[in-house]
Amino acid sequence: MSYPEIPVIKNNPTLEGLYKYVQNVVYSTATEKELTLDLIVPWNADQEAIEKQPKPLIVFVQGSAWTTPDRFFELPQLCELARKGYVVATCGHRSAIEGARVPSFLKDVKCAIRFLRKNAAQYSIDPERVMVFGTSSGGNTSLLVGLTGDDPAFETEEHAGYSDSVKAAIECFGPADLKMTFRYDGKRDINTDAPEMALFAGMFGKDRSKWEEEMAFVSPVSYVQEGKSYPPFLLLHGTADRVVSYEETVKIYHKMLDCGINARAYAIEGADHEGDFWSGELWAIITDYIKEVL
Repeated sequence: MSYPEIPVIKNNPTLEGLYKYVQNVVYSTATEKELTLDLIVPWNADQEAIEKQPKPLIVFVQGSAWTTPDRFFELPQLCELARKGYVVATCGHRSAIEGARVPSFLKDVKCAIRFLRKNAAQYSIDPERVMVFGTSSGGNTSLLVGLTGDDPAFETEEHAGYSDSVKAAIECFGPADLKMTFRYDGKRDINTDAPEMALFAGMFGKDRSKWEEEMAFVSPVSYVQEGKSYPPFLLLHGTADRVVSYEETVKIYHKMLDCGINARAYAIEGADHEGDFWSGELWAIITDYIKEVL
């Protein structure tokens, strides 16, 4: 009997193009509870080869209303970014519901960026090509990271000497002006059981007379100033968002342009918060932008 010849393909001794998911990497021990991030990094049998081929880093912050990010939520899409040649970190931070006052979340993400730069060789990271990308409250964080690079007001003592600045920032439906987001009218009772009251108290403290000041402190629009140097920004927002108004992105986008910042924006027609916001077309815009800036 005659058998067909078995095709032969080459092996992959360096595991090129393959990645592994590294969970619960501790980046901070300065808080009551250790802070961790997850990484998608090159899967390579030769550690020296990894260190000699550093890749750009994308630090992703999942939206969570400033509570505990679900680091698995966008994992399939983040894996696709890794397959395109990037190291991807998805970052946790302290939770406002657990009493982490502003700007704890921002300090935490900046600490994570410094940690990753400090350990760049171990994770095959090019420390000169780092960007931040976030959704919802993570989008707010991404804007703030981009606008406050190496600002000592948001630094912690951990991983001192390493930069927390980024080459670019992408935000999706992130709050840009928290007074608009929360529609604070000064009449709400901090002692009510409404869910947003617990969030407000956790973020801004129990003295509601300080809320507007605290909101401005972590509103990205407050940090857009003429004459300062900023990285480029990509702003993405659904026009039918029922959680964070599309007008917030319009507001900060126009202010960025007025101040000479390299900003680009896309409106996703009829899209709400998450869900129908996402599409193959939008991910193509995101991946093309990442390639362009990194």
